Amino acid sequence: MRSGQELILATKGYAKDSSLISWWHVLSTLALLVGSFWATLLIGPIWAKMVFSVLAGLFLLRMFVIYHDQQHHAILPRSRLAEILMRAFGIYALSASSIWRSSHNHHHNHNSKLRGSNIGSFPIMTSNGFMGSTRAAQREYLGIRHPVTILFGYFTMFLYAMCVQPFLKDPKRHFDCLVALVLHVAIGVALYLYGGWQAVLLTQTLPHFITYAIGSYLFYAQHNFPGVLFYEKGGWTYEKAALESSSYMRTGLIMRYFTANIGFHHVHHLNAKIPFYRLPEVMRDFPELGSAVTTSLSPMNIMRCLRLKVWDVDAQRMVSLREMRRLQNDRLAAESAIFSEVSLVSSH
Repeated sequence: MRSGQELILATKGYAKDSSLISWWHVLSTLALLVGSFWATLLIGPIWAKMVFSVLAGLFLLRMFVIYHDQQHHAILPRSRLAEILMRAFGIYALSASSIWRSSHNHHHNHNSKLRGSNIGSFPIMTSNGFMGSTRAAQREYLGIRHPVTILFGYFTMFLYAMCVQPFLKDPKRHFDCLVALVLHVAIGVALYLYGGWQAVLLTQTLPHFITYAIGSYLFYAQHNFPGVLFYEKGGWTYEKAALESSSYMRTGLIMRYFTANIGFHHVHHLNAKIPFYRLPEVMRDFPELGSAVTTSLSPMNIMRCLRLKVWDVDAQRMVSLREMRRLQNDRLAAESAIFSEVSLVSSH
């Protein structure tokens, strides 16, 4: 059973892209996405429009994961045409390349660190750090991790955090974020002029809402799940962060297609150069990868993941706020009992 650098090196043989396969995935997904968008405008019955609106959201999700793969240079790494196409898609998808690459690369290099992992990811506080923070800091922290924030990822995570915020912080570096925002508004206006609010809702709002609600939750749950481990700087290694702090999200074949295999997240974090269509192959050929914590999109698993709020250093696990308070009360009671016992012995 290989581990550490040996395991990472063993996966290098799979980090090879087939241009033909990659272009097939890119172009077929784009065709299905564009076709779904057009169907929301041209199909007659409202129920059919809604079906295609949902499909557009799922195809947009798949295209986003493919874009994510190309930004890692896992697919089409030497194609200038692919780079231009994907940069344009990133602007359309409210994830301009300048901010996506910088934040996502930081995430890969700092995943599961207790300090410094908040860039490009959901922030992590220890229970002691949370209790020692101001009320305002606690509210901000819990607000970012709140289920409503994740559900409305279209507005919170992408329009604001991936477009408005980066541009305001560094307008010159993230000018493409402003372009993404302006383009999104312009498309909305054009759709309104063409077909009124129905066109805006079914061709733009609902597909984007679906994509970013699912995408935001996937990104959250793949690093915030029962059994996840976080490390101080001294105990952190890249391979441990991949195998112990990234989940394997088991899905059916249909959802695996729409998420472009991103559920094999621990494999992706082990070697981000492996094309998304080869991730199941790596999982099959490496029994070492079968030990990853498994999650799913079942309501029970979703609730278990969303309940987790802070990292308890003593218990070495993510806990809910209720469990955090219980653990702290138990420790205070234990310390009080020890103090009382010591005081009793001293008095004798």
